[in-house]
Amino acid sequence: MKARAIKRAGAGMAAIVVLLPALAGCGGSSGDNSQADTQPGTNTLPQTSEPSNLNPAEFTTTIDNPYWPMPVGATWHVHVSNPQGESLQETITVENKTKKIADGVTARVAHDVVYTGGKPTEITDDWYAQDAEGNIWYFGEDTASLDHGKWDRSGSFEAAKSGADAGIAMPADPTVGLTYREEYYKGHAEDRSKVLALGQQVQAPAGHFTDAILTDDSSPIEPNVSEFKLYARGVGPVVAVSVSGEAEREDLLSYSH
Repeated sequence: MKARAIKRAGAGMAAIVVLLPALAGCGGSSGDNSQADTQPGTNTLPQTSEPSNLNPAEFTTTIDNPYWPMPVGATWHVHVSNPQGESLQETITVENKTKKIADGVTARVAHDVVYTGGKPTEITDDWYAQDAEGNIWYFGEDTASLDHGKWDRSGSFEAAKSGADAGIAMPADPTVGLTYREEYYKGHAEDRSKVLALGQQVQAPAGHFTDAILTDDSSPIEPNVSEFKLYARGVGPVVAVSVSGEAEREDLLSYSH
């Protein structure tokens, strides 16, 4: 459940339909969709490689941001389809565990397992904490993926180690045009996000959700790739769909808080 998504047609077609009118400014019920961008000088969230300079005393492992609440025990079950035509299952659980990050922040552990044919093929511990303003920060991951029968851990990174730094998983006050980096590990993890619309509705196998925000995720490492994500209030990530460069999508099957 890292920054990439919950960290991919019935319900799937409905999800795509909601994305298209959102870009035209008429997909949701919020008047904020007409806002072109954040006002100059008001966006203090990290953007690219600048140091985050965080104060550990200002963070908590109690994560209650309304667009991605992460109480201990919360579980998301996700269907993932990828360019290889595989149908994968993903289960993410917020654990009653914390980790002291190298930058001094104590973060909550979210355990993420991807299954292919019922067998684990990617196992990840993601690290999150929330600051005093309500922003959820992402501090990296301990990940292992199965590659030709061997477990590869090269995707792991931790804020304040080897030049890596924290990013924003969900802002406290998402507004149309708001931009921020989601993670930073030069050449390995440089995802960035922009809020495209508020007040959206989205359909997934888990149900119909309203008051969702729509974001566009990209990375300078993969300049031709763009992914739209919808986060519903009180739930978190519901749908993620690649709109450029790939053919990945994620749909929420069920969740419990």
